[in-house]
Amino acid sequence: MMFLKDYSEIIDQEIRKIDFPNQPANLYDPLRYFLQLGGKRIRPALTFLAGELFESNFEDLKKAATAVELFHNFTLIHDDIMDNAPLRRNQATVHERWNSNIAILAGDVLFVKAYELLGNCDPKYLSDLLSVYSKTAREVCEGQQMDMDFENRRDVSENEYIEMIRLKTSVLLGCALEMGAILGNANSEDRLNIYNFGVHLGIAFQIQDDILDLFGTPEKVGKQPGGDVISNKKTLLSILAKTLASDQELEQLYALETETNTKLKVDSTISLYNKLGVRESCALKINENYQTALSSLQLLTTSKNKKSFYNLAEYLLERDF
Repeated sequence: MMFLKDYSEIIDQEIRKIDFPNQPANLYDPLRYFLQLGGKRIRPALTFLAGELFESNFEDLKKAATAVELFHNFTLIHDDIMDNAPLRRNQATVHERWNSNIAILAGDVLFVKAYELLGNCDPKYLSDLLSVYSKTAREVCEGQQMDMDFENRRDVSENEYIEMIRLKTSVLLGCALEMGAILGNANSEDRLNIYNFGVHLGIAFQIQDDILDLFGTPEKVGKQPGGDVISNKKTLLSILAKTLASDQELEQLYALETETNTKLKVDSTISLYNKLGVRESCALKINENYQTALSSLQLLTTSKNKKSFYNLAEYLLERDF
């Protein structure tokens, strides 16, 4: 999408402007390495889109959008450590290339830098911006903790999982949009509706991402295929599989959790999921949240054209495998 490319280039330029010190090299070199890996910059694009909808000041929008992207990258660095992920965007993760302690500190710097950027926005918006950012940061941590707690449980429900991804992933999309709206003096109703658009789009996006993790290719998704299955992570796929499985199939699913041959584990899981129609069930949940997101978008009181939002929503949910 052309506007995504344009926004991505703006964010890349803003990131290159950040003058990280040279020392300690083991703190700042990992940041330079990780940030140059790029990414689609979807979250800051949402900030720009909301800002354009409410005619926000562009200089403040750049700061807020860059802050959102830095915070997102902070979460990725820390998530990769907790997930023991070897690849991110087809390159070695920070903890693999350096070590976990260095990766933790490097991520922390991005978290603080995001606060610094927001602090440079117009002071009249500062309280609202920091309130939304701080709430989102706390909720992301809550979601991550829920995700880790799920690792030791076999009884995670669909509703619990949806709440976890809402916190861990979706609230940041809502935050990105609401920041753009704040900078455009949007009223409280519009702020809530555009936030809800982001949250429900984010839930649909994450379920789609879970599907891509297992059924995608490393070239397209930028990480190890089947990583969630290999690490026995709870996803909507795995939760629905256990709901739909017969007793015999349930035994197979549980047995696969201890399988040490990763190729066999992934291939067998895919075979079972296909038999149970798990992808189709997940698609229904994706569409449910997608429609809720669009309903929130339609409630916005602004008269400006929302076509870019519809195009982005379609783009995010039509990624191929």
